[in-house]
Amino acid sequence: MPTPRETILQALHARLQILPATALRGEVLPERVPTDGLMILRDGDPGDPEVLLSPLLYLYDHRTEIEVVVQAGDPAARDAALDTLLASIGTALAADRTLGGLCDWVEPEAPKPVDLPIEGAAALKAAVVPVILTYATADPIG
Repeated sequence: MPTPRETILQALHARLQILPATALRGEVLPERVPTDGLMILRDGDPGDPEVLLSPLLYLYDHRTEIEVVVQAGDPAARDAALDTLLASIGTALAADRTLGGLCDWVEPEAPKPVDLPIEGAAALKAAVVPVILTYATADPIG
């Protein structure tokens, strides 16, 4: 049986899979970026929990990241594609801030855009979207 942490990460990945872009988890950037774009969920760092003693609970603000990548020959098309994909991620996360009750709150932060030039091919445009997952568990390993 998966831990609460793993269950929450799976739910976040499932939320991304409803979007038109390809959603991967923990993968390396593939050689080809799909036409609709690519999102790679990184498990991130749960950080140090706040501990409640009665009952014993570990409260986490788990910082994950979604790497978002698009590719197009035209810079304006690249910018528009990235903006559209980022907006759709925001909408998908805002639709259910608790991932079906699995966590207390899901909060994306502002994306950090990056241009990735590729020699001999259309440039990639990418952004990293930090996402904070706030949840409690009875076990620090879970």
